[in-house]
Amino acid sequence: MEKQPVVGILMGSDSDYPVMAEAAKVLKSFGVAYELIVSSAHRSPVRTAEYASSAAQRGIKTLIVGAGAAAHLAGVIAAETTLPIIGVPIDSSALAGLDALLATVQMPGGIPVATMAIGKAGAKNAAIFAVQLLAISNAELADKLIISRKEMAEAVALKSDKLQQRLAEDGL
Repeated sequence: MEKQPVVGILMGSDSDYPVMAEAAKVLKSFGVAYELIVSSAHRSPVRTAEYASSAAQRGIKTLIVGAGAAAHLAGVIAAETTLPIIGVPIDSSALAGLDALLATVQMPGGIPVATMAIGKAGAKNAAIFAVQLLAISNAELADKLIISRKEMAEAVALKSDKLQQRLAEDGL
C-alpha cells in the first residue's frame, strides 16, 4: 500500500464511521493510501475549510465525503478545492438518508459533487470510483480494477451454479 495518502475520507460525525469504513476497506483492498477524519461543515467550519483547501498540497487526489441529514459537508469541501469530490449520503436521520441524498446531489452549477447511493453501498462505490479516477494515470490500479471485475463475475457465476444445484436438489 502507498504510504502517502492520495484519497481523503471525511465524515461529518464519528457516528458515520460504520458507513465510511466501507470506503476505507475498498481502498485498502486496492492498496490505495487514504486518510480518514471527522470534520463538520456546521460544528467545525474553519477546520473543514482548512482541510479542503490544503488537501491538494498534501498530495490528496480526490475526496470521499459522507454526511447525513442536511449533508452540507460535501458541498463545503467542494467549494474549497478543485479536487474531485465524491459524496456519500448517510442514512442517519428520520428521513432514512433521503434528505442527505438531496442535499448532496443538488449542488449549484459550478460546484460539482459526484454523488453515490445512500449508505454502505454508496461508500463502497465512492471508493471504487476514486480508484477509477486514480487508475486513469496508474496502470497498476487499472489492472487491479480489471481483476476485481473478473472476480465479481466469477463469484456471480459460482452463485448461479450453486442455485442450479439447489433447484435440482429441491426438484424445481
